[in-house]
Amino acid sequence: MLKKLGIESITLDLPFRLNHVNCFLAEGEHGMLLIDTGLNNKATQKRWEKELTDILLTDIIVTHHHPDHAGAAGYLQNKYQTNVHMGKIEKELALTHIGKSAIKRLPEYYYKSSVPEAKGKEMLENTEEFESIVTPYPEVTHYITENKEYQIGNEIYKTFIVPGHSDGLVTFYNEKNKVLLSTDHILPRITPNISYWYQGDPNPLGSYFNSLNRMKELEIDYVIPSHGEPFYDGTKRINELIEHHEERCNYVLSILTNKKLSVYQVCEALFPFELTVHELRFAIGETVAHLEYLRRRGDCKREIVAGQWQYYL
Repeated sequence: MLKKLGIESITLDLPFRLNHVNCFLAEGEHGMLLIDTGLNNKATQKRWEKELTDILLTDIIVTHHHPDHAGAAGYLQNKYQTNVHMGKIEKELALTHIGKSAIKRLPEYYYKSSVPEAKGKEMLENTEEFESIVTPYPEVTHYITENKEYQIGNEIYKTFIVPGHSDGLVTFYNEKNKVLLSTDHILPRITPNISYWYQGDPNPLGSYFNSLNRMKELEIDYVIPSHGEPFYDGTKRINELIEHHEERCNYVLSILTNKKLSVYQVCEALFPFELTVHELRFAIGETVAHLEYLRRRGDCKREIVAGQWQYYL
């Protein structure tokens, strides 16, 4: 199917439990178009030198600001003198998500979540390590807006901005073939991480539910994700993702029955297995996202005790 669509999937290695990201190379309106870039490390640079040999790369689309998607965009732009297309929200998040001012505030946020001081220090240091693999930042030459059309390979795709996994995540839909380049919005085997990172959208899980329901209105037959293999029956997968998060919400409420718990305590119950420091960052973020969604829905309450968030029914 990818060959028919004129899209080449290039899978890059990642040094995490989620060990790969799919980037996409296709003919664009003015030359070759690359969707997402991987991390800016030596292995990725070497891979792109191989893949882009004798190719006129004119445009890079960055679907969202996360390091595995945006990390090498600045490096590739400087090397190949390309345009960079990115949503305005995502550009701003890229500059602030792991910037020095944001990192300085992390101890305050981890304290609110009752993260033990030693673990909070490790998480902060882990965040700092990402700066080198996302810089230099690209210069955005074209802002992606809703309903913008792009030639990607043999077809025209329309952009849909779907908050949840990231505040301005971009997906691409081709109505003719019912094909969705879903990026990290809809994945085949795992659920995208939905986290509150103490900045931006205060209710990302609520936004994710809204975005999924919006995608259900489209007739999505074939889904091309950024992690995992392409698959059919996108609507079925959307329903599975909604069901998963509803089950997680119900489990959180069961944890809070007759108890007043911190974010960290709820996180330990939601993720009762050993986590790396990197994974703990995501687990805390996802725990807050579920708790805040439930609080805003009126299913639980939050009390601030000595500067720390406590949740209860």
